Amino acid sequence: MNPAENYILNQPEPFRSILLHLQVVITHAVPEVDLKYKYKIPFYYIDGKPFCFTAVQLKKGYVDVGFWVSAHLTKHLEHMITEKRKVLRSLRYYTLEEIDDSILIAVLQDAYSVRDKGFWKS
Repeated sequence: MNPAENYILNQPEPFRSILLHLQVVITHAVPEVDLKYKYKIPFYYIDGKPFCFTAVQLKKGYVDVGFWVSAHLTKHLEHMITEKRKVLRSLRYYTLEEIDDSILIAVLQDAYSVRDKGFWKS
């Protein structure tokens, strides 16, 4: 088991369930992602370049799905959090039930399409 999987499995509930669900959706929507452990969190890479990450904020009680190319995203921006960040945007989940897979998949596909537009930098 890699360190990213250990990170996910060692989280307390409800974070573990949220992360496991996110992992399934991310790997299903973008099968070529490679799960790594970078910056002490699970990071998804494609072709050696960062794509998105999942991070638990225990004290604040949520999980973020952050997107590396967020400045170029166009889908569901009304659901994205930028809170005190200049570039990074994320989808934020406090419970498993509030995850809308259709929104998450649309944002994942939008982020994936950015690489075809030449915006994807390492």
